[in-house]
Amino acid sequence: MDITLDKKASNVASIKVKLNEADYQSKVADKIKDYGKKAQIKGFRAGKVPKSLIEKMYGKSILVEEINHLVGHAIQDYIRENDLKILGEPLPNQQQIESVDWDTQTDFEFEYNIGLVDEFALALDKKIKVTSYTITADDKVLDESIDNVRTQFGKMTNPEVSEEGDLLYGTLKQENGDIENDTTIDPSDFTKTNAKKFVGKKSGDEIKVNLKKLFKDDAQVASHLGKTADEVADLDDAFVFVVKNINRKEVAELDQELFDKTFGPNTVSTAEEFRTKVKETIEANYARETDAFLNKTIQDELIKVTKINLPDEFLKEWLKVTGEGKVTDADLENEYEIYADQLRWNLISSQIAKENELKPEHADIQEATRAMIAQQFAGSGMGQFAEQMDSFVEHYLKGENGQNYMKMAEQVQEAKVMELIKEKIEIKSKEVDVEKFKDIVQN
Repeated sequence: MDITLDKKASNVASIKVKLNEADYQSKVADKIKDYGKKAQIKGFRAGKVPKSLIEKMYGKSILVEEINHLVGHAIQDYIRENDLKILGEPLPNQQQIESVDWDTQTDFEFEYNIGLVDEFALALDKKIKVTSYTITADDKVLDESIDNVRTQFGKMTNPEVSEEGDLLYGTLKQENGDIENDTTIDPSDFTKTNAKKFVGKKSGDEIKVNLKKLFKDDAQVASHLGKTADEVADLDDAFVFVVKNINRKEVAELDQELFDKTFGPNTVSTAEEFRTKVKETIEANYARETDAFLNKTIQDELIKVTKINLPDEFLKEWLKVTGEGKVTDADLENEYEIYADQLRWNLISSQIAKENELKPEHADIQEATRAMIAQQFAGSGMGQFAEQMDSFVEHYLKGENGQNYMKMAEQVQEAKVMELIKEKIEIKSKEVDVEKFKDIVQN
């Protein structure tokens, strides 16, 4: 067997494998012999099928299978032994494969194209400048958040007369047909004119409605009638809504019951403490958002200043081949640059980790998993789960056949890389309000 590397550019090459009969014949002969022992063919006893018949029936498929197996392993061994940093997977020269005459050839030559990681220079220093934003929850945001919490944990009541904001339960009846269905209507979803029709109503009242004008589309009409969208497409939309019940959610009082439902038992005990805790929670949520945005900004900046020459045409072809027909030219046109930038970042991150010997230690992975689970339980009161936390962590990391462990390891390594980057570059801090931050993110 002869294997050679033909480097066509700094990031594109082909591996050529030449085989003669001596490279594969003994393996093919052994496989034919093995087939002969196991084959069950009518007219022959088990293990007594003539070799010539086995060769005639299975010889070509055995030859193809053994050569593919031999070449595949040879390619992978060559890549590993020569420490080739490849992108994607080797792609066989399909035209060459199709030209092979498996009936008569004894010598074979195969070519596999590969994409290579081109060398790139990475400099982490104060010349790289990014901005970290801090958001403080002002009184307006704080008041709105407290109102939302009070509404969320409010009690449902059933007043006699409806007001704006109430939900109405009743029956939709077709005026000139036999369709009718019980449903709950939320007038806040309607136009102001239509919503007014449902104010000041009581049980037994009838409200004439045009369903096509009342709801946004056929899907909503169908949902309220218990039908499919196709069934209501040509529907006579003159209906009457007969009120059966009015549902009103009263906002919760600022009392211990609300405090406990929001933050867990006995976490806060006064309205002032509750307001402070809500503010801390909002700002913690904002901090996660701003930190995620900072990380994305750092990624974008490093991708911009680090010249990485990717084998674009090879990668596009590889994506199409591995996509098995699901990746189109239009997909590549619209999404390749997103994929390419993510690949560039992976290369940058990997190089930083390698140069600085950053590795996801098992203890780090456990701690990150513990923090993730604790966040999922936030608001439920972690006290009741504290003794079971180690079991939760172990169970999660063993899940999905070890994939969860690998996923958490990747997250830990990424966090270590980002932490080091932040120490090396210049990060300016700036305080902004919520609206300004939204504008910055969108632009």
